[in-house]
Amino acid sequence: MDRSLGVGTVTPVNDSTEAAFFDLDKTLMAGSSGMEFARVARRRGLITRTQVLRWGRDHFRYRLKGATDEETAQVMEVARETLANVTATDISRMWPEVLAGILPRVYPEMLAEIYHHQDAGRKTYIVSAAGSDMVRSLALILGMDDGIGTRYVVNEDGIYTGELDGPFVYGPGKVPAMERIAERDGVDLAKSWSYSDSASDLPMMRAVGNAVAVNPDAPLVAAAKENGWQIMRFDRLGRNLAVTGTVAAAVAIGGLGSWISKRR
Repeated sequence: MDRSLGVGTVTPVNDSTEAAFFDLDKTLMAGSSGMEFARVARRRGLITRTQVLRWGRDHFRYRLKGATDEETAQVMEVARETLANVTATDISRMWPEVLAGILPRVYPEMLAEIYHHQDAGRKTYIVSAAGSDMVRSLALILGMDDGIGTRYVVNEDGIYTGELDGPFVYGPGKVPAMERIAERDGVDLAKSWSYSDSASDLPMMRAVGNAVAVNPDAPLVAAAKENGWQIMRFDRLGRNLAVTGTVAAAVAIGGLGSWISKRR
């Protein structure tokens, strides 16, 4: 069970620091990380072909116009059904394959933003409704400080129950997670940045002093103009990562299984 966001696990610094928080789907990467999870889950027999086709339809629609709260709730229900009665070991062994599908979709422009903040001495985090282990693993590969994702209950036998272990890190649910990280790491949210593509993340955007709309949907464009937020547009697939080559990425992915086990 991932308790990584528990306050007190890391001693906060005395002086407050700045940070940048990045949404994942359609912000840090092109498309949906959930679709990559669905493909791997299908190959491993965890979901049916019909479910994959439905996820593919929803993914295409999401690429075009984003997802409504109702659609996101439906995806969550499918995720719960998929995880129920699956062992934590089986899920952790999926992450290298899932991440291998996500990495080529990371926008080079967003990697540049991450590096810009890191060079300025700011901490960098991914904040996503996706599973906590996967989000933290991706953050590790990208050289970021941490990943904040949705956690699920694992019982004493090491099996997922399908229930949430804490809040769903989506919409308003992202703010408490950011606040816990801020308290843990001594981050001043009023001096920090957040990046997102969707109006569903307006609470996350308003929780910091500097918000950036990335390939935004229409409601977020309106909010950005009203609040004077920066808007970035480059809605194309990032095919090449600005990391130390494909081999380095492959080596990093290879070590994720043992890393996740140790963290759990």
